[in-house]
Amino acid sequence: MFKGWLELSWPVLLVRGLVGILFGIVAMAWPIDTAVVLVVVWGAWVLVDGAGSIIHAFGRDVTLAARVLLLLLGALGVVAAALALFRPGITAVTLTWVLGVWLVARGLVSTVTAFTPAARGGRGLLLVSAAVDVLLGVLFAANPGASAVGVAFVLGVAAFAWGVVFLVVGLAIRSQIADAAPPVAPVSP
Repeated sequence: MFKGWLELSWPVLLVRGLVGILFGIVAMAWPIDTAVVLVVVWGAWVLVDGAGSIIHAFGRDVTLAARVLLLLLGALGVVAAALALFRPGITAVTLTWVLGVWLVARGLVSTVTAFTPAARGGRGLLLVSAAVDVLLGVLFAANPGASAVGVAFVLGVAAFAWGVVFLVVGLAIRSQIADAAPPVAPVSP
């Protein structure tokens, strides 16, 4: 019944569950530190991405316009990475503020979209989505420091919840595999 990948997946699900629960507890217990670590990890990724854009700019078949854009994007990435790696607290606050502005803009676009003919069937859902985006955006932009900590805490809650789900599913699969195994025949002398 549970042959193949399920027999191999239950230990992976248990490990994922335990890691999720552990990360969730850490993120909820130390949300400020979690936000700083997430910014540093993001900074490392942006550094690699920015360097990749710069390298790509000097590729063989890159037009002059593409080269300039790639160099600008790469330079911006390297600067953002330097800020994230050397000033993670300020970067977390800034990223949260930018997220807030983006959410407000997204909410405004969703509001306008809700009144187009194409949205007539989903107008109400678009307006609810827009209201949530604008509300969250205003909250994030108005108090980005607390919002960064709040995001880290909510991430911890989500990780903990998913960890519990993975753990329970892994144990359930292990139990079902054990129940489905044929009994071992006694060895005759």
